[in-house]
Amino acid sequence: TVPIAAEVLKKAGVYDKTKLCGVTTLDVCRANTFVAENQGWNPADVDVTVIGGHAGITILPLFSQVPNASFSDEDLEKLTVRTQFGGDEVVKAKAGAGSATLSMAYAGYLFTENVLKALRGEEGIVQCAYVESELTDATYFASPCRFDKNGVAEVLPFGELSAYEQQWFGKMMPDLQKQIQKGEDFVNN
Repeated sequence: TVPIAAEVLKKAGVYDKTKLCGVTTLDVCRANTFVAENQGWNPADVDVTVIGGHAGITILPLFSQVPNASFSDEDLEKLTVRTQFGGDEVVKAKAGAGSATLSMAYAGYLFTENVLKALRGEEGIVQCAYVESELTDATYFASPCRFDKNGVAEVLPFGELSAYEQQWFGKMMPDLQKQIQKGEDFVNN
């Protein structure tokens, strides 16, 4: 929806890339929870960087960057896929009668709380968000972002990827670019 919103705002002449961001926090919360379960940690003590987009394989949790974590290849694959398709898991558990509304509300709360802290002048507010970005060939990309009183102050690099993550990155980018194009075309055609 970020590419759609951006195109609508551009047509209205009011687009500001520092003010428009997609909330990647839900994917971060899922990744944090799954790592904590796997490692026997408290989820509040985990902060997984999640990059890419917000649909299926475009969601890429960077588990290799979690300090002091150790994963088997099998666990890494399960955790990655579970993070990518966690919403589907909830819908299935609810037998199609709902979605992850409480998780979405919690993620929205966390994201908004951090944005409000930055708006009040608190420094050092960094959280993953889906924003206009020059980090990759994709026009919009989720990565860590530093927020300040004006919104997105800086799109931060996401660091080095493991060989496993590089494979997912290669699969992710074509899908992400197609999704972005589809959103832009929706508004412009």
